[in-house]
Amino acid sequence: MGEAKVRLSQKEMELITNADWILTKNAVLQKVNKLLGRLQEKQSLYLSSFPIPLPEQVFRMDPKISKGENYKGLPYQILDYPRLFDRENICAIRTMFWWGHFFSSTLHLSGVALNRHQKKLIAYFDELAKSECYYCVNHEQWEHHFEESNYQPLSAISSGDFERLIKEKSFMKLAFKTPLKQWENAEETLHGFFKKLIGILADEPRRILP
Repeated sequence: MGEAKVRLSQKEMELITNADWILTKNAVLQKVNKLLGRLQEKQSLYLSSFPIPLPEQVFRMDPKISKGENYKGLPYQILDYPRLFDRENICAIRTMFWWGHFFSSTLHLSGVALNRHQKKLIAYFDELAKSECYYCVNHEQWEHHFEESNYQPLSAISSGDFERLIKEKSFMKLAFKTPLKQWENAEETLHGFFKKLIGILADEPRRILP
């Protein structure tokens, strides 16, 4: 019996015979990269004038923008700054663009960094819950989507449950997101998220909320 032919749907045929859409996609991703680069410059400028010293070790690595084509089948770009990733300690703020979904900013802590900031996270619960912050409920720390299996609104739980989660889990991720349709304001919105998360690392509650 001969093998069945590999067939294309009408929509797939329209795509492979039209180069415009892939050229448009490439142009968009170049603009995303430029946006993240500008954002990183703002972040560096903000930290250079920050009045409270931050842990020096989290800034040993230079900012990094990485990208790929296949997070759950879709292109993405990620800015990590600050970034400290090793086997026993993670302390990073990750800004992400995910095609078709959102921009997000995430504080990722584990090991020594999580132990260091546990009390501050608990103390800031009310402020963070009011600011539409999400917390990671997943046991897998390298997922980024905002489905219920991964992130849930911090406002949906009590401070006591939040404290229990922080003490039980080996890592903690707190995140904010904004729709891609708000592109025009994305740079300022993401910078605002960054300042809130830096406020936690710096232990300065006044900087958690605008």
